[in-house]
Amino acid sequence: MTILVTGATANIGRKVVDHLLELGATDIRALTNNPRKAALPAAVQVAEGYLRRPDTLPAALSGVERMYLAPTPDSVTEVLALARAAGVRHVVDLSGEPESWWGSVCTAVEDSGLAWTHLWPGDFMENTLIWSRQIRETGAVLEPRPDAASAPIAMDDIAAVAATTLLSDTHLGRAYPLAGPEILTRTDLVRHLAEALGRDITFRQSTREDTIAALTPTMGDTATWYVDNVLTSFDVPPQALPVTSVQDVTGRPATTFARWAADNAPRFTAD
Repeated sequence: MTILVTGATANIGRKVVDHLLELGATDIRALTNNPRKAALPAAVQVAEGYLRRPDTLPAALSGVERMYLAPTPDSVTEVLALARAAGVRHVVDLSGEPESWWGSVCTAVEDSGLAWTHLWPGDFMENTLIWSRQIRETGAVLEPRPDAASAPIAMDDIAAVAATTLLSDTHLGRAYPLAGPEILTRTDLVRHLAEALGRDITFRQSTREDTIAALTPTMGDTATWYVDNVLTSFDVPPQALPVTSVQDVTGRPATTFARWAADNAPRFTAD
């Protein structure tokens, strides 16, 4: 059974490859647009191609039965048509609820006629890395809403769920909202980072404009979109957030933010 992992050198796709290997998969094909720099494990077949250039995909899709689909809304319909023509049977997609930013991916997968499993992650723990420059240079984090809450999830846990669902028909036709094991406010996140880094970090409530200014050196033009769309989205009532999905699928507890912060502390101190 050949499994194609798209976006195999990206943040989540690369981890999907590792988890598939850990689970005993032996026929993994990894899609990358630069095979020479991919540095993938020797046991993995490397295929050259790019989801945003569907004409590069036919050879990579040949003989594939299952596929992890990274989110590329602009080309997803064409990619899925090629996958169906190649005989792909099951797609595990990283997407979101139909009304969300990545909802068009979820809808396109269902419309393709292929068997599917949807993975709908919320806030990524890795998103806190956008604070790294502020923390290094000022010892503070600027945001408008200290009490905004989410249940952030580690990308490694998303990848573990993806790998598990790729290897079993048990998950066909299921949509899994993915969240971490705790509801945390923005000040909770800063507190955990301070403990992991062994230094004082202050949360400073700021205006929209000051927040954008603080994030722009790290995020560039994306900072405005992030402040106006992502930071305003942490309004889901905490009791409505799913917090057991990772353990339900993989059988192991999801990573806590404190553990993630400790493991990733060097990423907040390096330039």
